[in-house]
Amino acid sequence: MPHIDLSITDYVATLTLNRPEKLNAVTPEMTDEIRGIAQTINTDPAVRVVILTGTGKAFCAGSDIKELDTYPTPWAFRDRPDYCDAVRGIRKPVIAAVNGYAFGGGLELTMSCDIRLAADTASFAAPEIKLGWIGGGGMAAFLTHSIGPSNAAKMIYTGDPVDAGQALAWGLVSSLHPVDELLPAARELADRIAQRAPIAAQTGKLNLRAAHSMPLENCIQYERDLQTVTFGTEDAAEGRAAFQQKRNPQFNGR
Repeated sequence: MPHIDLSITDYVATLTLNRPEKLNAVTPEMTDEIRGIAQTINTDPAVRVVILTGTGKAFCAGSDIKELDTYPTPWAFRDRPDYCDAVRGIRKPVIAAVNGYAFGGGLELTMSCDIRLAADTASFAAPEIKLGWIGGGGMAAFLTHSIGPSNAAKMIYTGDPVDAGQALAWGLVSSLHPVDELLPAARELADRIAQRAPIAAQTGKLNLRAAHSMPLENCIQYERDLQTVTFGTEDAAEGRAAFQQKRNPQFNGR
């Protein structure tokens, strides 16, 4: 039975982890589903923005622990397909609507998204140390960039959860919402982004990724090159024309 729900409406794809009885813990089969959906989203012009969320009281509790013993060797575990890699490989803007627990790989999953909104009852943790290992989906890099080295160390060394208020104060999420208002808030944001030029949005995502890893001067030059690419699109010409004619632009992703 599929545990990933996908709906597409008005250029927005909503990807929902739907295994609430297991806190949306991800199995290898679910990973395959996510990877396939990510590939489809990348090539579907009907999708400009993605919302990722969960059902029940959890966003995602990470990998299903019971499945981890099925790998014959640690090396096979290391080389497994990864759901965080799949989400990180989506070329279009991705919004995480964190409705509940985001633990372990679930925390890495939220940080694989571009923008994070959360329910005011959500909580976040890197609990792997309590089980004898550490995260492997970018935990340290993402947390250090998001909340700073000291706060990242506190989460990784203790494995203890952080509540939504602390996550907001640290900058792990952008905003908090009552749980019944979370998806509408994510949808409103997604609709606004979907109205923007899709090539510029995807290029902006490339630029943001580069800003994390390139030296400043290289990053600025890369940004200037990306700007040149977007400036030559039909959408950019439409944007300039719409501005001069005092109307809303109609972007077509060309």
